[in-house]
Amino acid sequence: MSETPRLLIVDDEAGHRMMVRAVLQDLGYEIFEAANGLQCMEFLEKNHADVVLLDIKMPGLDGMQVLERIKRGRKDVQVVMLTAFGSVGSAVEAMKKGAFDYLIKPADIDELKAVIQQAYEYRRLVKSERPIKGLSPFKDDAGIIGESSAMGQLLDMVDQVGRSEANVLILGESGTGKELVAQALHRVSPRRKNPLISINSSALPADLLESELFGYQKGAFTGAFKDKPGKFQLAEKGTLFLDEIADFPLKLQPKLLRALQEKKIQPLGDTREIIVDVRFLAATNKDLLHEVRAENFRQDLYYRLNVVEIRVPALRERMEDLPLLVNHFIRVLGKKNRKQVKGISRNFLDALYGYSWPGNIRELENVIERAIILSRSDVLDSAVLPEIIVTESGRKSQAHLIQSSQEALEDAEKKVLKEALNTHQGHRENTAKALGISRRTLQYKLKKHGLTRRS
Repeated sequence: MSETPRLLIVDDEAGHRMMVRAVLQDLGYEIFEAANGLQCMEFLEKNHADVVLLDIKMPGLDGMQVLERIKRGRKDVQVVMLTAFGSVGSAVEAMKKGAFDYLIKPADIDELKAVIQQAYEYRRLVKSERPIKGLSPFKDDAGIIGESSAMGQLLDMVDQVGRSEANVLILGESGTGKELVAQALHRVSPRRKNPLISINSSALPADLLESELFGYQKGAFTGAFKDKPGKFQLAEKGTLFLDEIADFPLKLQPKLLRALQEKKIQPLGDTREIIVDVRFLAATNKDLLHEVRAENFRQDLYYRLNVVEIRVPALRERMEDLPLLVNHFIRVLGKKNRKQVKGISRNFLDALYGYSWPGNIRELENVIERAIILSRSDVLDSAVLPEIIVTESGRKSQAHLIQSSQEALEDAEKKVLKEALNTHQGHRENTAKALGISRRTLQYKLKKHGLTRRS
């Protein structure tokens, strides 16, 4: 599949092809045209297209015949049908034969863009078997997946900041992959040949966290039978990553601050100070400035940590990456659970798109693994998704449908008003009588639709 997505518009109306090209060219597609079904098939024999926008009513080979031929030879190509209002039944029949979706001519611009983009993303997901290429040399190693602009900006930042010695504060919601970003920062740094040591601030009580981080001498407390180096020492000449830094105990914060400022630590029970050489990374899903104002976190420690701040986007902010992520998890988790998944259904992908993903990438991974385990088929369907995902997605789809219907009615009403005004040369009384409404109601509707100026 080429880097630039390819769209083929097949329509015997040159004006409509021109309109579609004008609407879609800002989406980054390489756009081709065919004036009939025969030209479409000739193009596909020599070239490839990711999405075909196909009119049903055409002379010679009609859209249904073209669809059948495409699906016989190129099942991966996604076909969106165009139909006149009275031929919706034909479009529904086309979907049963493999069309991705259908649009009624003249198509709403926003709906046209959305459906074409969904068709392309669906094609990427079901077709792609290539290794997912990284935006930076370290990306594949770090396990970061995404080609959206948000992830591109993040990885550019990581690539630039990772080569420095600056302390970095990684911010992001739970499940966004902050630890993967820490790993990427270490992999691109001059310290990459030395260890990356991680510790979670919220996983240990304060006393145990202190001994784990700074180490202790034999006899420092009951049970300390021998010397134990702390995480600072284990990370010597490498990187120390402190996750959930907002939960770091207040009473230990002065000791951490001293370690960061002076590059010295004092193990428990030891009178000596040890010089350490580590690069420090920290992460949190909380508002650390809010914790400072609430006096749960030292301000001087905050500024020492936050030399550079990197924010990891939530999944809902990078939904363009959803097909790549789903494809990756299906491949990895299918292998883990010894189940082969050959594809996903349209309603499965639609449901994933319609969900808000409060648990981000971690939640998506769990949902995909659950679907793989529960599915009795090698094609994943929405029936194996958690009810909350299907329900929320359904509510959003229904709300969008209602809004679209209301907008369609408003457009139809405006069109009828304009035609009636033109028929009666703008005469309000005659127009109102012809429409069977009062003049006052007519004036209200004209004002609502911005038609109060006489033409």
